[in-house]
Amino acid sequence: MIFEIAQIEVKPGTEAEFERGVVAATPLFKRARGCHGLRLLKSIEQPAHYSLVVTWETLEDHMVHFRESDDFLEWRRLVGSCFAAPPNVGHVTEALVGF
Repeated sequence: MIFEIAQIEVKPGTEAEFERGVVAATPLFKRARGCHGLRLLKSIEQPAHYSLVVTWETLEDHMVHFRESDDFLEWRRLVGSCFAAPPNVGHVTEALVGF
């Protein structure tokens, strides 16, 4: 499993709009090849800062099959106007489990 972690800063005042956009976009992710789910985390200290964590079967499922799809364009249409800056996206895998 690969975890995509997108650090997203939204424009102040657009938090509710952004969250609605993520809800609306959830089916786009769920039907994507290799996507096993997602969760949206919101910073307590910085309420305009979010972490979107998406679980993918492979890196290619995210970077090729989803990122090059019409569903990715629709995702950006739903939430892109809320972004204060481009998201910072990285990929991780589990190193240790159960601690």
